[in-house]
Amino acid sequence: MSDGDITGAVEALLFVSDEPVSAITLAKILDTSPSEIDAALSTMATRFQEEERGIQLREVAGGWRLYTHPAYHDVIERYVLSWDTRQLSQAALEALAVIAYYQPTTRAAINGIRGVNSDAVISSLIEKGLVREAGRDPGPGNAILYATTRTFLEKFGLKSLKDLPALENFAPDEQSREFIRARLSARHSSMEIDYSTSDEDTEGSATADDDDLEIID
Repeated sequence: MSDGDITGAVEALLFVSDEPVSAITLAKILDTSPSEIDAALSTMATRFQEEERGIQLREVAGGWRLYTHPAYHDVIERYVLSWDTRQLSQAALEALAVIAYYQPTTRAAINGIRGVNSDAVISSLIEKGLVREAGRDPGPGNAILYATTRTFLEKFGLKSLKDLPALENFAPDEQSREFIRARLSARHSSMEIDYSTSDEDTEGSATADDDDLEIID
């Protein structure tokens, strides 16, 4: 198979896939080497960018996936209405943000930060596949811990939790930023989850501090 054929085949496979596909998986399907797949992916990404295409190739959740270009999101929204993050209620977005930045965390902690009962919105987020149960808190009561899922990364276009925007960037003043930094330091158990395995396999697999979560919007 020539380089052009490999690139075309990779594009076709990513086009029909409804989830990120790893370079290793693509190499196995096309019976070629991972290095050739990497070259094909690089070629595709460069071509899409140079030609100002309506789609982008992005690495998310341990694999590669095609996304519509952000510049055309308004056009797409006018054309088709499908479930996406903008259909989440304000309450659900708030609860999801708390879980994303403080995971693994309990219902009580989420309620405490939001100041209201979050049971219903947490159940809704679980139904949508954005949140999962991630074990039990070792403290009194053994409360259920909640964490985000691979689907969360996919829907928000994140490669990993390190691609979450720095939480303190949302603070309006230095006093608020200091408060957030203190909260993050206290939550040293918050982590980066390995999404290369199933959600069930990653329960309780926190390894990175919240202070490491930085970045893009």
